Amino acid sequence: MAGFPSLRSKKLVLEYNIPISKTLKFWEGLKEGKVFATRCKMCGRLYFPPVADCGECYSSDIEWVELRGEGRVISFTHVDVRPPSFRGAPPYTVAIAELDDGVKALAWLVGAEKKDVRIGMRVRLVPRISDDGFPLYVLTPHAADNS
Repeated sequence: MAGFPSLRSKKLVLEYNIPISKTLKFWEGLKEGKVFATRCKMCGRLYFPPVADCGECYSSDIEWVELRGEGRVISFTHVDVRPPSFRGAPPYTVAIAELDDGVKALAWLVGAEKKDVRIGMRVRLVPRISDDGFPLYVLTPHAADNS
């Protein structure tokens, strides 16, 4: 087609600088093996991931709360056809867990066979350090009540 650029695939690299000063305790906590949420001191709303300002009452009077991080899978998907940024990774499972602490967490579910993943399975939110040194968290099967 005359006048059109090549329709071949082009590499696109995006780099984000996300300010984390107001949520630094969360990232530092992951490095120490702890998972933190924030709770609004005005209305009591609990947030995970943590926020600096309450989206419910707009207060900035926030306190840090360490989560136990145990809960149940309420939704999941197995990703076999990966997006370009994950093509080098093996197929993976992403799950949403409703934590006993009162919040929901979206994360990769690791350490479970695809055939064993089910709604209601007990999981734990676990801090990790990525291969490139960044703190993150994953869901792992939790032995309690997983029969």
